Amino acid sequence: MEFPQGKKIILFDGVCNLCDSLVQFVIKHDAQDQFRFVALQSEMGQQVLNYIGISNKKIDTVVLYIPGKAYYTKSTAAIQIAKGLGGFFHLGTVFRILPTPIRNWVYDLVAAKRYKWYGKKVVCMIPTAELASKFLT
Repeated sequence: MEFPQGKKIILFDGVCNLCDSLVQFVIKHDAQDQFRFVALQSEMGQQVLNYIGISNKKIDTVVLYIPGKAYYTKSTAAIQIAKGLGGFFHLGTVFRILPTPIRNWVYDLVAAKRYKWYGKKVVCMIPTAELASKFLT
């Protein structure tokens, strides 16, 4: 499977309004243009999950995949994304001091309630022409 050179891949829930907002946030603050995005529900998203060995059954987490190096899920993915954004956002890495099970408990709570709290789209977001290069298809 071919991935864009030097880019980190964020797999996200394409119908989740919270997830869409977070993708827009990362795009806005990705000064080094290091992230690319793919919806978990898309064919490409399913291929990437399969490629890295994550079961696509009932997946309700963001996945950060760094091709050829590692992948992260849940709170660890969020911390790694904050680290990648750098600057002020690097402060988000302070949450590493919390044990992973505690961080993931909070993550899972939000993930379980995300549709209720933030809503759900009928279909995945379709990027504008100017943002299309940031999404894998």
